[in-house]
Amino acid sequence: MELYPIFQQHPVICTDSRVCPDGSLFFALKGDNFNANAFALSALEKGCAYAVVDEAEFAIDKRFILVDNVLESLQHLATFHRKQIGTTIIGITGTNGKTTTKELIANVLSEKYNTLYTRGNLNNHIGVPLTLLQLKQEHELAVIEMGANHPGEIKILANIACPDYGIITNVGKAHLEGFGSFEGVMGTKAELYEYIFEHGGKIFLNKYNQNLVAMATKTGFNIDNSNVCKYSADPDDSFCNIYGKIIDCSPFLKMECTIKQTNSFDVNTNLIGAYNAENVLAAVAIGDYFEIGTESIKHGLENYIPQNNRSQLTVTNKNKLVVDAYNANPTSMRAAILNFAQMEVEHKTLILGDMLELGEQSDAEHQIIADLLQQYKFESVLLVGPQFKKTHNSYRCFDDTDELINHLEQKPISGHYILIKGSRGIKLEKVLQTL
Repeated sequence: MELYPIFQQHPVICTDSRVCPDGSLFFALKGDNFNANAFALSALEKGCAYAVVDEAEFAIDKRFILVDNVLESLQHLATFHRKQIGTTIIGITGTNGKTTTKELIANVLSEKYNTLYTRGNLNNHIGVPLTLLQLKQEHELAVIEMGANHPGEIKILANIACPDYGIITNVGKAHLEGFGSFEGVMGTKAELYEYIFEHGGKIFLNKYNQNLVAMATKTGFNIDNSNVCKYSADPDDSFCNIYGKIIDCSPFLKMECTIKQTNSFDVNTNLIGAYNAENVLAAVAIGDYFEIGTESIKHGLENYIPQNNRSQLTVTNKNKLVVDAYNANPTSMRAAILNFAQMEVEHKTLILGDMLELGEQSDAEHQIIADLLQQYKFESVLLVGPQFKKTHNSYRCFDDTDELINHLEQKPISGHYILIKGSRGIKLEKVLQTL
C-alpha cells in the first residue's frame, strides 16, 4: 500500500484542520456540511506533514496525496496497518452497555496485557479506523467498539477491524428509524457473529439472553463447542464457565461471580444499575479466557469509574443524581426505570428525556414508558421533549431542557435521589448544575 510508508514516518492522524500536531498526516474527510479538502492547505501550514485529499484542484504540491476517496483510503490504511501489527482484536457491539462493557473489559485485560481500546464513542466508520491506526507493536490486545444505526454497518466495521473475537452485549429497540424494526437491529448486530464465524474466530456469549443465543445459532455457531465461551447472569446456570448473581444494588452494583463452578469472589463496582451485571460478567469471562487471575479481574472491575454520564452517581450539595443521560432507547429506559424503582432509597424523582431515532414507532414506545411510570409511586416525574409531551400521562412535561431548568430554578429539588436519562439530543446533562 503506497500510503503506508508515509504513515509509518508520520503515524499521528489528523482529521480536524483546527488541531494539527507537527508532522501529522491530515485526512481531508467530507461530511454533509463540510469538505475538508478546502482546509488541507491550512492544515499543512499549521504543522501537518502531508494532506490526503480526493479533489485534484487542492493537490497543489508534493505535500498533497491525491486519492480517489479519502474516507476509503483511511479505512484501507487502518486495515492494512492492523494486519501488519497483528494484535489480537476483540470486537464489541450491542444496543446497550457496549461502551461500559468495553471499558470494563479493557480495565481487566490491562491488568496483564498492554491493551488498546476505543476511546470515547469513536465507534463508527471513521472512529474505528482512527483507533486501529493507534496500534503499536507493543499492544498485545485491542478492544474495538463498533456502533451502527443502519443495516450493514457492523459488517463494514468488522471488515475494517478484522476481529479475532467478538461479543454482542445485547439487542434492543434503538435506532429503529434506521433499522426499520427490532429484527433489523438483530440482523445488523449479528453481522459481527457472521464475520467471526466465517473467519474461524471465537465469540463470548451471554447464554442468559435468548436473542443472542438464537442469533449465534442462526449464524452457525454450536453454543456447546469450544469456539463459544459462555457466561450467564442466571445464578443457577452452572453449565456456564462464568455465572453470577447480584448481592446488592443500592445504589452500587455488588455481585458474586463464579468461575468454573468453584472459584467464587465478590465484586464491589462503582456502577449504578442491576442491568450492568451482564456487562461485569462479560469482562469476567474475557478476563478468565485470557488467563487473568481472579484477584486481577476483581481489581480491574472495582477500579473502573464510569464517566460521560453513563451509570454514574453524582452527589451534589442538594441531591444524589443517578446520571445515565448519554443515550436512551426503549430497552435501556425501561431497565433504568425498573432498577430505580427497586432502589431502597427515599424521595425518588425521575427526569426523563425523549428517546430519539425511533421512527414510526416513537409515539407508541414513548406511551409504553409513560404507562410504565404510572405503575410506580415515584415522588416526582418530570418529562422532557415533544415526544413525551404527546403521551397521555399525569406528569409535568417540558418542551426542552431549558424550560425544565427554568422550572427547577423556580421550584428547586433538594434531598432527593434523581434518575436522569434521555437521548443525547435532549441534552439533559445541562440540568446537572441546577440540581
